[in-house]
Amino acid sequence: MLRIPCPWCGERDETEFRYRGDASRERPAGDAGLTAFTNYVYARENRFGWHLEWWLHVGGCRRLLKVLRHTLSHEIRAVGGPGDSLD
Repeated sequence: MLRIPCPWCGERDETEFRYRGDASRERPAGDAGLTAFTNYVYARENRFGWHLEWWLHVGGCRRLLKVLRHTLSHEIRAVGGPGDSLD
């Protein structure tokens, strides 16, 4: 089980959160067309290594978090809010 350090509530179990997707992808412009949106929603690479993700703290503060997590070890390197840079 993951232990995610919420910046507002402190460290919590993964069961309090919901995965909301890849935070490294940029949403296409509104006039980009159906193919661009289809690729944005469905086309994924199954990469390993460090990955930027969105998590929603549904069992706590209900805030959206940006989490930098390693997909093999599940180590969490950084956590912040939507506007934070987690490089």
